[in-house]
Amino acid sequence: MTKTTLQIKGMHCASCSTILTRALEKVEGVKTAVVNYSTEKAQVEFDEKKANETILINAVKSKGYGAEVYRDFGKEGAAKKRDLRILRWQVIISALFAVPALMISMFFMELPFRDQILWALSTPVQFYIGWPFYKGTWTALKNRSANMDSLIAIGTSAAYFYSLYVILFAVEGGHQYFEISAVLITFVLLGKYLESRAKSRTSEAIAKLLKIGAKTAIVIRQGKEISIPIEQVVAGDILRVKPGEKIPVDGVIVEGNSAIDESMVTGESMPVEKKKGDAVIGSTINKQGAFTFKATKVGGETVLARIVKLIEDAQAKKAPIQRFADEVSAYFVPIVIGIAVITFFVWYLMLGAELEFALIAAVAVVVIACPCALGLATPTAIMVGTGKGAMHGILIKGGDALESAHKLKYVIFDKTGTITKGKPAVTEIIPLQGLSEEKVLEIAASIEKNSEHSLAEAIAAEGKTKKIAWKKVTGFQALVGRGVKAKIASKEYYFGNQRLMKERSIPLAKHTSTIEKLEQEGKTVMILAEKKKALGLIAVADEIKEDSPHAVAMLKKMGIISYMITGDNERTAKAIAQKAGIDKFFAEVLPEQKAEYVKKLQRNGKVAMVGDGINDAPAIALADIGIAMGSGTDVAMETGNIVLMRNSLMDVPRAVRLSKLTMSKIRQNMFWALVYNILGIPIAAGILYPWTGWLLSPIIAGGAMALSSVSVVTNSLLLKGKKL
Repeated sequence: MTKTTLQIKGMHCASCSTILTRALEKVEGVKTAVVNYSTEKAQVEFDEKKANETILINAVKSKGYGAEVYRDFGKEGAAKKRDLRILRWQVIISALFAVPALMISMFFMELPFRDQILWALSTPVQFYIGWPFYKGTWTALKNRSANMDSLIAIGTSAAYFYSLYVILFAVEGGHQYFEISAVLITFVLLGKYLESRAKSRTSEAIAKLLKIGAKTAIVIRQGKEISIPIEQVVAGDILRVKPGEKIPVDGVIVEGNSAIDESMVTGESMPVEKKKGDAVIGSTINKQGAFTFKATKVGGETVLARIVKLIEDAQAKKAPIQRFADEVSAYFVPIVIGIAVITFFVWYLMLGAELEFALIAAVAVVVIACPCALGLATPTAIMVGTGKGAMHGILIKGGDALESAHKLKYVIFDKTGTITKGKPAVTEIIPLQGLSEEKVLEIAASIEKNSEHSLAEAIAAEGKTKKIAWKKVTGFQALVGRGVKAKIASKEYYFGNQRLMKERSIPLAKHTSTIEKLEQEGKTVMILAEKKKALGLIAVADEIKEDSPHAVAMLKKMGIISYMITGDNERTAKAIAQKAGIDKFFAEVLPEQKAEYVKKLQRNGKVAMVGDGINDAPAIALADIGIAMGSGTDVAMETGNIVLMRNSLMDVPRAVRLSKLTMSKIRQNMFWALVYNILGIPIAAGILYPWTGWLLSPIIAGGAMALSSVSVVTNSLLLKGKKL
């Protein structure tokens, strides 16, 4: 299966997205199709053996809309700015005709040729500025449906042609309503303009990320430093970065060291120290020191490019709650037209009202009922929510994840690299047999320098830090699951766990209480021995991250139960869990068994799995919300629904809070959009007229309709100011 994104042109309301979704789903080979009205994009998953992008584009075009394969947000941004400029000019031109028409109709009753002047002023607005509404109506009719354009075209045409009938046939006592059609179209266009301008702000996160990208790079070729455009950098190039410069692409430092501001990726304000062998991320800022690095990823493969793609995909996806709005919009317009027709006949035929009165009531119903606000309620909030998350280093891969996160009952944390730092360190050296700490470390570190085990690395690193005198080691042999053996000079040493000591018949009875005490603290104890006697104990621990207890405490306040899962023994697991403030844990679990524990908890509620995205991948994939740790790693980008770029567990409760805030905005938006229509339609139909004398003017209805869409987008934008 292949995925593609199409840029759609000509959509006017939520019902347009429903028409196109159905059209694309009917194409042979298409598995899923999601058309988003707010982002004007379609995400399609299809079998490349049965369909291709050309077939998909033709399916969109057959419904009267435009489409092209989406490739570049930068170009899309420029196109949206151009469309916004055109729309602004249309509003201005329309207002230049509509405002004088409104003034004449209200204040210049005795003006010679008044009706003819109003006819002349309204006609360009109705048929030139308003032409897209007729075009959209025709497209909808061809698809046997109706949309927002249908409502505007029917309402304004009724007012315009009735007025034309009055002045052409000199209907006695008749009134013209040319200004209603002209002002109404102007109001709708103004609403569209304000809505488009507000919607453009919902994608600010992507725009900001694109702006920070480096434009040039200093590359070393044939021994010379040359400045080239970023597009010409290829993987394998050696590049130089000076203090204060942006790092052009992703790579690995080959010479030098520095402190780098990675806030654009991680949201972390403190610079990160980097040295030879460390990875650097393109578009981050080199604060101090010059260094050279080897380019590993360029163009669309860089972390920045992939973050942009991830956010775009997230904003194009629909939350499950959006389906409700789409279904309502699909049936809403035909129902509204039906209500408008009934309104006209009830007033005109049953209640004996004048033709003009019945017509005005019907037009007001049509105009006030446009379901734009309903169509915008969910996607605008999702766009702002995912954008806000990205700016805080929380990458959310879609509306479905954003909608589900606030419903979590359990969060399972992997231990190593998630709750803990993932880098074991020596915590205690306990010499025996009269040796010094330095001597025990000297022997153990010299032996372990040859080992690739993570615990060995910690001991060797401690030896390097303490600047021990390294000894020549011979006969090194790794004993799987137990430790190692090696010779220094003529003496043979064993260094490993209690199992190894038992195999070599080395007595530990005197030291059992010390070993157990260290293990109860969550430490792994390695024993150094020679012949039949233990020479020393070295305790190694993977310390928990400073923010782990705070994150667990925040989740507890939210009513979410935390679990820890690890392959460690029960005693070590208990010690680490207690330090992190976690009451429940699963110990001695193999990587392939982790998914089973996720399933077990899912029987009682929604579960999130938080891990490093490698050995935890099956469990992350199975969980209701998969949360991957890792600053820009490949696996972290691909695994799970949420990626925490800062590697901070505090971002787990922040992601849950962001979900709650976003869903709150969606519910507010949908409530006001629905209540607005439910209350507005009966008032427009004149239900209060017999008691209050209130009859809604189509002009006021048009203004209210435009205001409802703008208010929904503005309410979504308020999410930006919320604290996570």
